[in-house]
Amino acid sequence: MTLISPNPKHQAGVFTITVNGSAVEALSGMSVAAALLHAGIPCRTSVCGEPRSALCGMGICFECAATVDGVPLRRTCQVICRAGMEIATQ
Repeated sequence: MTLISPNPKHQAGVFTITVNGSAVEALSGMSVAAALLHAGIPCRTSVCGEPRSALCGMGICFECAATVDGVPLRRTCQVICRAGMEIATQ
């Protein structure tokens, strides 16, 4: 899916991150959780097999936890995307 911003100034801020080995587009200033949500990728799967994503959006609940650049259990709602990031969902 191509990420298109309604603001033409943001088009220059589109870059690629890698999620579970696949390229995902993100906008400058976007959180990792927002990029995952936009791409339709859950942050993790519950013990019952249900897809989970950011719940609180402010770093309290850990529902959005994923491995970011090799660091496990990062709260993706608190991490801003940058070009070349490697994210592995759990």
